[in-house]
Amino acid sequence: MGMSNIQQQAIGPDATYQRGINDGPMRTCRLVVSLALVLLLNSCSGKAHELFPAGSPRERFISFRYAIYMMPVCKSDPVVLLRALINKRYPDLKIVDTLSNEPQQRMVRVQWEKDVGHNFAPPDLKLLEHSGFGLSPQQSEDLQRSQQAIILDFAHPSGDAWIALRSATGLLLDFARENGGLIWDEETRQVFSIDSWQSKRLQPLTDSIPNVTSEIVIHSYQDGEFVRSITLGMKKLALPDVVINGMPWSSDGQAGHIINMFSQLMAEGAVFKKAGRYKLDRKAIKNADVRDFVTDYGPNATSIACLTLKQGKLEEGDAENRLIEITADTYPGNDVHAKQEKMIATFFGSQDSIKHVKHNKELLDVSAEAKARLPELQKAFAAGLAPQEFIDVKAPFATPTGDTEWMWVEVTSWKGNKIKGLLENDPAEVPNLHAGQVVEVRQEDVFDYIRYYPDKRREGNTTGEILKKMEEQGALEDTTVKPEPVRCDVE
Repeated sequence: MGMSNIQQQAIGPDATYQRGINDGPMRTCRLVVSLALVLLLNSCSGKAHELFPAGSPRERFISFRYAIYMMPVCKSDPVVLLRALINKRYPDLKIVDTLSNEPQQRMVRVQWEKDVGHNFAPPDLKLLEHSGFGLSPQQSEDLQRSQQAIILDFAHPSGDAWIALRSATGLLLDFARENGGLIWDEETRQVFSIDSWQSKRLQPLTDSIPNVTSEIVIHSYQDGEFVRSITLGMKKLALPDVVINGMPWSSDGQAGHIINMFSQLMAEGAVFKKAGRYKLDRKAIKNADVRDFVTDYGPNATSIACLTLKQGKLEEGDAENRLIEITADTYPGNDVHAKQEKMIATFFGSQDSIKHVKHNKELLDVSAEAKARLPELQKAFAAGLAPQEFIDVKAPFATPTGDTEWMWVEVTSWKGNKIKGLLENDPAEVPNLHAGQVVEVRQEDVFDYIRYYPDKRREGNTTGEILKKMEEQGALEDTTVKPEPVRCDVE
């Protein structure tokens, strides 16, 4: 999503300042690339608030699990077939009965599960809508009737991370091609057809600098009033999974980009020179696909993020792996959300502008029509919006001079007449407020709204069309608000 113009409004029927001529609040590069799943998770165990230690985040040894679901059974003994395949094409892979906790070479344990329904059930049809790749409707149905699975547990030294992962991926592909079946990645909880496994998993591993995003998935889900985004799959590289807590849905895509870039840098060998601190520099990423995935950076973009890294707190449903939590603690702001917004804005670029407007009857009439829709929007919010769906409202904020600055607020709570949310704009005339800060406004004071749908449709901002027309007629005076620069103190 590209950047949109921002405006402001003041008290009174004549003299006003408006924000949101075109698309509403400033929102640069809100590209959603993460897999959004709605999960009901409860707090579990794990460390929180402690800084992640300095040094390499990579552990010495790697272990992970793949499997192949037979459709519905294998005509021959799959263990015998797999042993023959390994001996013929993968002689460096040692077949063992028990995996070592400190493997000194590449090894695999092979299990034949003959009662899949009770002991290794595949994902159901609903989950396959998100976690199935390249499966036909018939294959999805057939998977539910699978009776057997061959399970492979791999282990090896972390120095062989990419080579061993390529070998394991190739082994699964070769076996499935010769004997049929669908491939399961236990770490990312995904099912692949044979062709999809080759294109999405094996092919990226042939690059000189593999793309880590082909091996991981980001799950984003509602966690209270905000969103939790977390990776699955980094264990395959002996690296911790990565989480960002407390983001709004409007920033979910950008949070995903930060996670992907940070994960790629770890996969490329990043070392943390100082406990809990890391300077994420997009230009330092060697893999061009990850480095250059985002193309529509806004004005003043730095492509640098000053990350604070903490020991992540595990939640029910997370991977059994270490966890790094990315926070924006070093950024200015009155609360965690304001700091996150500053990190996003400086990395991807942002710019506010103020439009001096005189309210006319047409603008006020359209605003009245928008306000009449608010009860309906409140009911929809209370019923529960879909993942990646959110609502912004334009609300007034008093300035020290007695005027009012109108800005956009992303709704996180709507109870009765009280709307709570995150401020989407950096104020020009209201001190002690920052973009991303939690604020509360009254429903009766709302001037307009925008409803964003998961498929990128938008509804509302009817006053924006009037303001755009006024701007084209030269009736608006424009003032640019430049963001404050942020510097990292970690190289």
